[in-house]
Amino acid sequence: MPTRDTAWPQGTPCWVDCQVDDPNRAKEFYSALFGWEIEAGPPDAGGYLMAMRNGSPAAGIGPKPENMAMPSVWTTYLAADRADDVAEKVTAAGGTVLMPPFDVLDVGRMFIATDPTGAAFGVWEAKRHTGAQIYNEHGAYCWNELHTPGYQQAQQFYSSVFGYTYQEIGDGQNFVYSTFTVPSGSDVAGGFNDDTKGRQTEAPPHWLAWFQVDDTDAALAKAAELGAAVLAGPDDSPFGRMGVLRGQQGEVFAVIDPSRAVGQPPTPS
Repeated sequence: MPTRDTAWPQGTPCWVDCQVDDPNRAKEFYSALFGWEIEAGPPDAGGYLMAMRNGSPAAGIGPKPENMAMPSVWTTYLAADRADDVAEKVTAAGGTVLMPPFDVLDVGRMFIATDPTGAAFGVWEAKRHTGAQIYNEHGAYCWNELHTPGYQQAQQFYSSVFGYTYQEIGDGQNFVYSTFTVPSGSDVAGGFNDDTKGRQTEAPPHWLAWFQVDDTDAALAKAAELGAAVLAGPDDSPFGRMGVLRGQQGEVFAVIDPSRAVGQPPTPS
């Protein structure tokens, strides 16, 4: 059970949450799917809910911002030492700050932005809330990847803002994919997928959150029983057996059982 109680290195995917029309409905759905114990925040938290696994924060569920038309989504947050400094870098690199940095009670400071290809992401400066404290186990997030047709443009942007370095692992033709590492870490932190290659998708550029499960087939079946739509899978891969889902309220996320890997991972180039 991997856990962490300190702030994540800058640029690392450190938190995920979903914004939906009905947080209580989402609470019932994800509690049944992942076994989350979901706690309500204080009255001034605006209806934000905290999903717990084994007593540790795993993810958040909240209402959509008032007076802002948007789909239901899962948002990936990238860690920042200082959110205001990162916001300036986002603008300088050609991104757009949608919600300027603001304090979230005494738990952190954050903002929402889009990269130049149109993918939205959050940035989190940890204070009392350091981000996910449980990961890489059933019901916790285990991977975050950017899907975009503007592959090289996105690489340049995130390298400018966060200092990412990349390793290409695709074949360069049918599968164009890279993993990224943050400057202060040696472990792979996430991935970028070129959506113009391989399986075609009509989805706009987005960060996809992956949750680990003990049994992908059972998770997809359970999600469908609860009212979700299976968009892809179950599929075998060198990284595990996986599937992509659209939740009850339209939010897209993915599940994977890494113990069911089939084949050899691509050789990095």
